[in-house]
Amino acid sequence: MFGVVAAARVPIILMHMRETPQTMQENPVYTDVVAEVRDYLAARIAAAESAGIPRERLIVDPGIGFGKTVEHNIALLRGLRAFQSLDCPILVGTSRKSFIGHLLGGAGVAERFEGSLATLAVAIQNGALLVRVHDVAATQRFCAVLQSLR
Repeated sequence: MFGVVAAARVPIILMHMRETPQTMQENPVYTDVVAEVRDYLAARIAAAESAGIPRERLIVDPGIGFGKTVEHNIALLRGLRAFQSLDCPILVGTSRKSFIGHLLGGAGVAERFEGSLATLAVAIQNGALLVRVHDVAATQRFCAVLQSLR
């Protein structure tokens, strides 16, 4: 994939995911999830640069919800500033994720909007420059107010 991206001269998002989609949630274990995910992304950045993709076209995503427990996801959001050392924009996608449902006592997907906004506030306050969301217009309004308050 790196060769295609390098030739096309387009940005690429480097995301952390443990295992495969089928196995990623089977007992995810980390000693220090923030450090381990950051180190993984640093290695992917090095590989991308070696393939000819300049750092200014790289975006990193810690992969919230991909092979992580609720506690891992919280630790990543709280520790997001550690990813700034990678010198790439940070993208976070928490919208409607199952860990939000867990934090809300089992709320279904349709009941996770406010929880999604709370996670975005923490992510943005801790360095996320890009966010992936489902409720775009409402989230834009939320971010406008959050930015005004910062």
